[in-house]
Amino acid sequence: MKSFIAIAVLAAICAVVNTEEVCHNNVVRACASSTLSGANVCNARMGGIDHIEPEVQAYVNSQLTKSYDYLLLATYFNNYQKNRPGFQKLYQGLSDRTFDDTIALIKKLTSRGGKVNFNTVHESPATVSKVRMQMEVDELHSLAMALDTEKTLSAGAMHVHTRALHSTERDPEIAHYIEENFLTKQADTVRKLSGYANDLSKLMNVQDPSLAVYLFDEYLQKQ
Repeated sequence: MKSFIAIAVLAAICAVVNTEEVCHNNVVRACASSTLSGANVCNARMGGIDHIEPEVQAYVNSQLTKSYDYLLLATYFNNYQKNRPGFQKLYQGLSDRTFDDTIALIKKLTSRGGKVNFNTVHESPATVSKVRMQMEVDELHSLAMALDTEKTLSAGAMHVHTRALHSTERDPEIAHYIEENFLTKQADTVRKLSGYANDLSKLMNVQDPSLAVYLFDEYLQKQ
């Protein structure tokens, strides 16, 4: 009985190998013709990477764009006129985080055989609008813009995660990576920024909020 099962399994494997384009067959044909130009399927692409790659690419571009936006916002609050080192620290941290996330996502995509093209335009909910933030804003409005940006980035990550799990060509490995490295971290950031915005709005509900804003900036420096 065991022999029969083993033969059946081997027969099934042979049937797949004979009908699918696999690395070994590709190399055999290439070597037979004295060239390796035909070994084009010997790569790391597997699972649903063909399906999910455009979504990940769109999200890479979004993360990079928002990293530069946060950097400009940090620079604005660090000039001699605004002089808000607490807000500068907050937005510099968000810029560094989104940039690090961009690099990590590029490494993940290329490790799966994907390619990165920063000029790619893809109509995807994972794509964040490239309209630049308005930099010359007060402290409260800057927190509101940062909160909206984080919610949008989080929605993009959720879209990639959903497509990787529930589309026709699923890719659970990419979905697990997005869940483990993006969703929880972004939820925490949204919670923190929403708290900052609500606290500062209450502190500014006075005739002269300058002292309150100064003390809030001092608080941000200690975070």
